[in-house]
Amino acid sequence: MPAPAPTSGVRGTKRPIRVLVAKPGLDGHDRGAKVVAAALRDAGMEVIYTGLHQTPEQIVETVIQEDADAVGLSLLSGAHNTLFPKVMAQLAGKGAGDVLVFGGGIIPEADIPPLKEQGVAAIFTPGTPMQAIVDWLAVASNVPSSAQRCTSPWPNPSATARIGLGAGAWISVNSAAKVMRIAALSALTMRSIAGATCTCQGATG
Repeated sequence: MPAPAPTSGVRGTKRPIRVLVAKPGLDGHDRGAKVVAAALRDAGMEVIYTGLHQTPEQIVETVIQEDADAVGLSLLSGAHNTLFPKVMAQLAGKGAGDVLVFGGGIIPEADIPPLKEQGVAAIFTPGTPMQAIVDWLAVASNVPSSAQRCTSPWPNPSATARIGLGAGAWISVNSAAKVMRIAALSALTMRSIAGATCTCQGATG
């Protein structure tokens, strides 16, 4: 019997996670984006691929039209420091700041922290296993709904929570911005630095 498709918690829904995979700017290489899109689809997610040469405005319009829970930006041209923030700003301006944004491509390590500070939840560089991206997205898009099922209250909006992923790994989550830093993936246990502790149901149950 096949495993159930991961469901979205970003907007409190129960349908499969809906992901937009987009190629912003003039980058003309999309093999990697198509491989990621296929991996997410095979994992049971609903995937929309925009095709090449999309402007930030076009990407955000498609996010809204498709009611996407997450958008993955693939870029090899080196324009990530310009185009990723433009997508973030457009999402915020259209009232879609709750959409989870992640990116991938040829992105130098030094550029990753500033992108995360601007709200990009994760960056996947060449060589990242497809399953790691699938697992991360299943976990990241379920954090808010998982928190609602906890027996202890979710930390206050200014707190940071640590979600344990087994084997000493964890995700750091700001409960207001829902920005995440991934270290490894497994079943979820949430511990806030303020001291509240609860166990949450993860993406795999």
